[in-house]
Amino acid sequence: MQGFAGKVAVVTGAGSGIGQALAIELARAGAQLAISDVDTEGLAQTERRLTALGVRVKADRLDVTEREAFLAYADEVKEHFGKVNQIYNNAGIAFSGDVEVSPFKDIERVMDVDFWGVVNGTKAFLPHLIESGDGHVINISSLFGLLAMPGQAAYNAAKFAVRGFTEALNQEMAIAKHPVKVTTVHPGGIQTAIARNATVVEGLDAAAMAEFFDRKLASTSAEEAARVILDGVSKGRARVLIGNDARILDLLVRILGSKYQRLFSFGIPKLRPR
Repeated sequence: MQGFAGKVAVVTGAGSGIGQALAIELARAGAQLAISDVDTEGLAQTERRLTALGVRVKADRLDVTEREAFLAYADEVKEHFGKVNQIYNNAGIAFSGDVEVSPFKDIERVMDVDFWGVVNGTKAFLPHLIESGDGHVINISSLFGLLAMPGQAAYNAAKFAVRGFTEALNQEMAIAKHPVKVTTVHPGGIQTAIARNATVVEGLDAAAMAEFFDRKLASTSAEEAARVILDGVSKGRARVLIGNDARILDLLVRILGSKYQRLFSFGIPKLRPR
C-alpha cells in the first residue's frame, strides 16, 4: 500500500473484524494508529498486534454514541500525534426484525451506533482533517446502504443514511475546496463477528441466522476487505464496493430500479432461515 506512511489514522470498532484488519494493514503501510472500541479485550489484542509491528499506537475505549466523549477524544488524538489525517468510521452493530414487531428501542440503538456514531466521528475529526492539509473521511456503509432487505429495516435505515450523509459531505468538501477526500464503503458479506453479535426481534433464532450468514453470505475475509478499502482510499475513490455480492447486487438494482423490491419480496423468504 502506497501513500499511508507517516499518516495518522483513526479507526473505530478496531477490536475485531474490518476495523482490526484495517488497523493492521495501515500499520504495515507505515501509518500511526489511534484505535478504539467498546470491546476492551479485542482492542487490547489489536494493540498488541500493532505494537509488534513497531508502529506508534494510541488505544482507547470509546462508545461512538457518546458525542461529548467523541469530541474530547478527537482533541486528545490530535494532541497526542500532533495531527490527524484519516478517520475510518467503522464501528457498527446489527439487528434483525420486521418493522411491525421491532421495538422502538432496538431501531433507535442501531441508528445511534451505525448512523450517529458516523456523524459524531466525522464532525469530531473534520476540523483536524482540514487542518492537516491532507485529510480523508472513510465511512463504512454496507451493501444494505445500496438496497433494502426485508427484516433489515433498521440496519437499512442507518446504512442508507450513512451513504447520503457521506456523499453530501464529499460534495461539500469539493465546493469549499477543503483538502479532505471522502469515501463511502459498501461491504457485502464479510467474515466478521457482526452476525454472531447481532440482536434479533423476539421469536427469531439468532444462532440460526448467524450460522446462515456465516455459511451462505460471508464470502469475503476481513483482511481482503481492508485491502480493498485502502486501495480505494489511496486512489481517492468516492465509493468502494467490497465483494462480488456487493458488485452484482448493486448492478442488479441499477438495472431493475424499484422492481428489485418485488423480486426480493418473492425470493428472500425462501432463502433465509425460518
